[in-house]
Amino acid sequence: MSDDFLTTINTQSWANGRHEVQCVKVVYETADVRTFCFGSTTPIMHFFKPGQFVTFELEINGQQVLRSYTISSSPSVPYSFSVTIKRIPDGQVSNWMHDNLKPGDLLAVHGPVGRFNCIDIFDDKVLLLSGGVGITPVMSMARWWYDTNTNVDMMFVHSARTPKDIIYRRELELVDSRIDNFSLNFICEHVENGESWSGYTGFFDRKKLDIMAPDFMERTVFCCGPPPYMTAVKNMLIAAGFDMAKYHEESFGAPPEAALLDAEQQADDNANLEIVHEDLLQIEFSHSGKSIKIKPGQTVHAAAALLSLHIPKGCGMGMCGTCIVKKTAGEVEMSHNGGITEEDEAEGFILSCCSIPQSDVSIEY
Repeated sequence: MSDDFLTTINTQSWANGRHEVQCVKVVYETADVRTFCFGSTTPIMHFFKPGQFVTFELEINGQQVLRSYTISSSPSVPYSFSVTIKRIPDGQVSNWMHDNLKPGDLLAVHGPVGRFNCIDIFDDKVLLLSGGVGITPVMSMARWWYDTNTNVDMMFVHSARTPKDIIYRRELELVDSRIDNFSLNFICEHVENGESWSGYTGFFDRKKLDIMAPDFMERTVFCCGPPPYMTAVKNMLIAAGFDMAKYHEESFGAPPEAALLDAEQQADDNANLEIVHEDLLQIEFSHSGKSIKIKPGQTVHAAAALLSLHIPKGCGMGMCGTCIVKKTAGEVEMSHNGGITEEDEAEGFILSCCSIPQSDVSIEY
């Protein structure tokens, strides 16, 4: 390996945007969970904040599909990154990934983005709560703190269906055996015939919380899992009088019904509304040389759709960051959910799906 190659690796790093990556390894975690490891096609160090996610741009049955997954690896191992995906019955993307994605395959990802991370939200005493495959963001955090020898007091509590469904079990037990600032507890909903299990059984409740983390009131909580799990955790903490400003969660559940409308549909819904001509706003897309006047309340994405300009979009609620574009003039009101960084905002970037023009606007697209 030449010195020039090493210099190239050390001088390039990942940033929020669209990247071509290659699958380099597939790890079988449990019967229905796999970890997919990726590297860039050019030498790049993959820096991100533990807990953040990327959005995959896939083609399934001839249709473009976008899906967001938390990065499960740690940026302390920066020359690749991984996502851990559970096969879901009738899950379009998870089934496709499990059945088709193999080492050597190329695909595109957008990101990394997300407010749910242990860099922007920091405490030296944390309680990491996860259910099922929701373990991925908190595992990235735990790996980061472990690899960097950070003096963070970690209590890690994971809930699974059965002992054989515990993701990363051996790695977590290894971490627990090697450092004294890590406390590990598993809870299994039930134990199947033939399994040996001496840990907690049932569901995570206040009694178990008091035993596992008696000082939970003093900790910052990071929580991720299925919606019923997170709802139960929140209700339990609220009932305990916990300061919910110290509670943080991540979920890639279905977006609200309004967010599911395509930009084209949003435009059609407003097509017959009467409006004074002077109230229309001019939206220009400078690279394509197109412009249009839109009604107040419509998004930049809807304006692009009316001009037959296709800005890629994933979640439709400002979370995945796929629809990012650069604004060069004008003002917008952007209501996002962590899909864009403060640095990108400072440079003029916006998320088109959740940005409503407040004046005439010019977009680089």
